[in-house]
Amino acid sequence: MITGNIGEWSEIYTLFKLLGDKQLFLGNKDIEKLEGIVYPILRVLRTENNGNFEYSIEDEIILISGGEAVLKIAISEFKQKAKFLLEKIKTNNKTTFSVPEIEEFMLSINCLSLKASSTAKTDITIVVHDQITNQQPTLGFSIKSQLGNPSTLLNAGKTTNFIFKISNIKLTKSQVKDINAISSRSKIMDRINSIVDLGGLFNFIKTERQIFSNNLILIDSRLPEILSEIIYEFYSSKKSSIIDLVESINSQNPLNFDISNEHKFYEYKIKRFLTDIALGMMPSIVWTGQYDATGGYLIIKENGDVLCYHIYNKNQFEDYLFNNTKLETASSKRHDFGFIYEEKGEYYFKLNLQIRFIK
Repeated sequence: MITGNIGEWSEIYTLFKLLGDKQLFLGNKDIEKLEGIVYPILRVLRTENNGNFEYSIEDEIILISGGEAVLKIAISEFKQKAKFLLEKIKTNNKTTFSVPEIEEFMLSINCLSLKASSTAKTDITIVVHDQITNQQPTLGFSIKSQLGNPSTLLNAGKTTNFIFKISNIKLTKSQVKDINAISSRSKIMDRINSIVDLGGLFNFIKTERQIFSNNLILIDSRLPEILSEIIYEFYSSKKSSIIDLVESINSQNPLNFDISNEHKFYEYKIKRFLTDIALGMMPSIVWTGQYDATGGYLIIKENGDVLCYHIYNKNQFEDYLFNNTKLETASSKRHDFGFIYEEKGEYYFKLNLQIRFIK
């Protein structure tokens, strides 16, 4: 029996839905269809444990293996199965579940597992007809489903800790103990405020891991500082969305950019950062700037629509990421941040970066 969570079943839903629709719809920053722009789908490529398969779209869906057609399935069959599976996903209330009726159909079309065998961030690979260039590019996508809980864009870890030095005050051992003992619902914000109330200042020193720092500098030399300002703003205020945090930092202009002509320095650099995370950059691995096979995202909306955001349409992709992500507080205990600690007679405080989709 095949069992999986909402995200995994969403991959199968996407396969069925795209083969039924026969085209990709592009989305805007508000996760709505861009009218009048579609990519006709020619083929969907899938790697299974027993080989590589193509689902070729003609008058019907032709399953190709080893260069030969092995099966023909009516397009209406995929439309029907997509509709049925969407309902099952939406009415399910378990962490993992099976859908026997869909499993039977999956096996009949050589779809043996929920997740296609792939590397990096590519969940599905599609060949489309680009009507503007008259080319047939092979595009890899990461699938993000809104049918379950919002997914993360950047997962927390000790790799995403930012280290700040506490300056301008001399804390006593007793004060440090009292501040670290604060255990309110907003304990990290309250600890920061306690330090600030005593006259303390937070000065960004470095990221905890050098690889992450160098990855950020590769994207933009000032990015570690910019992110440190955004992270500090998040933990010391009630703002959480990327768009609100960047707007706040932009008005403060802590890096003293020349904004006399209203250049959007902070917004531009954060958009580049979000795009690079989305398309392959990981904090613990040296980033070369080479995107994974994936070229964008497919978003499954709650109503079952599948919208495409692709690096081909750079502005829409960046705006989508910028408008639909937020910072959130991960487990401070697990990731070792949010308290005062001492090194060589100086006091420090770590803050952590985790980014999640809003919806």
